[in-house]
Amino acid sequence: MSFRILGTGRSVPHKVLTNDELSGMVDTNDEWIVTRVGVSERRVATTETTSDLAYGAAVNALDMSGISADSLDLIIVATITSDDVSPRLRNLL
Repeated sequence: MSFRILGTGRSVPHKVLTNDELSGMVDTNDEWIVTRVGVSERRVATTETTSDLAYGAAVNALDMSGISADSLDLIIVATITSDDVSPRLRNLL
């Protein structure tokens, strides 16, 4: 038995949340966040589910590999995140 990794893929939510937008929700600012954390923006899933993002990552991995899904025995996708968020944070954004 053997295997090869033929491609990898990733997918991120479409919505971008900037530090400036975040500073309107909590008492912070862009400079404070960038200095301490190094993050200037993050992605927030508002309409996409984990399954949607996993599917997009799998499609990107297939594109990278240059082969069709029909010629594969297995596509492995892993996540620790479920499709349903609890509590329902999606309604807050």
